[in-house]
Amino acid sequence: MKVLSLMMASVLLLSIARTGNEKREINLKGKWKFETGDSMIYADPGFNDSNWQIVRVPDTWENEGVPNYDGFAWYRITFYVPDRIEGKPLYLSLGKIDDVDQTYLNGKLLGSSGAFPPDYVTAYNQNRFYYIPHDNLIYNDDNVLAIRVYDERGAGGIVSGNVGIYSVNRVPLMISLEGQWKFRLGDESSWKHSDLDEKKWQSINVPGTWESQGYKEYDGFAWYRKKIFISEEQSNERLIMSLGRIDDIDEVFINGEKIGGLGPINDLDNLGRENNFYSQERYYYIPPNLIHSNQENQIAVRVYDGWQYGGIYDGAIGITTQKAYLKFKDTKSGSFWDLLFNN
Repeated sequence: MKVLSLMMASVLLLSIARTGNEKREINLKGKWKFETGDSMIYADPGFNDSNWQIVRVPDTWENEGVPNYDGFAWYRITFYVPDRIEGKPLYLSLGKIDDVDQTYLNGKLLGSSGAFPPDYVTAYNQNRFYYIPHDNLIYNDDNVLAIRVYDERGAGGIVSGNVGIYSVNRVPLMISLEGQWKFRLGDESSWKHSDLDEKKWQSINVPGTWESQGYKEYDGFAWYRKKIFISEEQSNERLIMSLGRIDDIDEVFINGEKIGGLGPINDLDNLGRENNFYSQERYYYIPPNLIHSNQENQIAVRVYDGWQYGGIYDGAIGITTQKAYLKFKDTKSGSFWDLLFNN
């Protein structure tokens, strides 16, 4: 059930007219640059692709003059981003890609689906739907998408879907926590504490599954950590932490103290495969007495994933006010995410 719902994401996104809460901001259907072969230099936005052929997206590359080709190929497109969409939560929808992809925006990896050889895993039937961090875009200027594709057999390429960049309705944030977090596989209760030595920790982008960032096929416990500064003015508000969607279950701490969690993280025998914890948005009230005003505050998130994808993978990541949360909650009914996970 979990995998099926994630695969439906782009399909439901195309039904935005049903809700009015989502909008295609930039249409990327049409002419793209294309070349067979494989070189990571093709991800560089400054790479000269003037000699590449022109193909239509979406369509199979067989229909675009590359018959019976199996193997690696790259797509590139340069597009303008207006400042009118700055600050909006944005997602890239690429429809279905046959078989495997890595997608780069301005040279930065947005996400990937499937696995390239030698550990090949197809994702031909999955809709690609990648969150775009704000600092990945250049506003009022040209931006470059570069997509590395591998096809094992049969048709290949960006084959179907309403390709474009979409905005999605989300709770407004006072403090954004999107971007790089500290990350470590495993599970130690001491990892919730503020004075922890993080030298052995890696960095990971949030939101995003850990499979798309080098931790393929990992199921089990992992921890996320991030420091944030909360001013005295901000701490005078009643605050709520928004952690989007987490696959599968979580436990959340601020300055070493637990503020919430969703799912039986200490009783995993009761975590069935038909659970829907992964689809639920996380909002946790922060008791005012736990906040260090005008200082850094340490957030720690303990996550357990039982199968398939894992991690803090989607949604609004940050701190909002109680007033903003209640206002957003009243207007959220019928949104894209409700359609995606409740149908």
